[in-house]
Amino acid sequence: MKIRYAFFSIFIFAVVGLFTLSFVSASDQQESISTEEASAILQELKHIRGVLERIEKKTGNTAQAAAPSKPKITQISSINRPSLGNKDAPVTIVEISDYQCPFCKRFVDSTMKDLKKDFVDTGKVRIVFKDLPLPFHTKAKQAAQAAHCAGDQGKYWEMHDQLFANITKYDETNFVKHANQLKLDTKTFKTCLTSKRHLNAIEKDIADANKAGLTGTPSFVVGKTTNDVIKGDVIVGAHPITSLKQYIEKYL
Repeated sequence: MKIRYAFFSIFIFAVVGLFTLSFVSASDQQESISTEEASAILQELKHIRGVLERIEKKTGNTAQAAAPSKPKITQISSINRPSLGNKDAPVTIVEISDYQCPFCKRFVDSTMKDLKKDFVDTGKVRIVFKDLPLPFHTKAKQAAQAAHCAGDQGKYWEMHDQLFANITKYDETNFVKHANQLKLDTKTFKTCLTSKRHLNAIEKDIADANKAGLTGTPSFVVGKTTNDVIKGDVIVGAHPITSLKQYIEKYL
């Protein structure tokens, strides 16, 4: 099948439909999305469209196009990454996320609280966070480094929450402001940011996600807990807790 402009339009509508379905499914739990969120989502789709158009221009209309297949089952390493919950919880969810992704923010705002209350705090689920800063999110990689630098001082998840709450304010000034609010040693934090000490680990996360066939955010792998590699079901998108619950219960 030739790469045509229509392919891009179909792709965009498919993405819109996927995430609209997720938001509608969550409507009995959450209010409708805000104007700011809607604007961010539209901007995200424009970025995706731009990426695809550049691919078309580079490869030419005569290139053969095949939509990449998304795995239903995959495996991915969970070792030495930030985690939330009991390390011996029977089920692990590996979350592949991007700090500049509006859909990832939607998951944090609409699902994470219930996931933590119903499954993490009760000892049933451990969440492992892996970074997948997408190429067109130019500030996501630095935001990920800010989170890990806070993690060096025991405040990874607190910085995680601050970053997603202020997704449009990603620069060193605001990162340091968050560090102050979390009562971190700001000198140590700034040194960590400047040194890019955690960049190699973030690049490893990107490689792990690509190897697992996970190229979009947010994506999740849900499976039985092991000491390292988690093999399980793949979930893509900002799904509500009712959707995640079905996969969690499968492995409990």
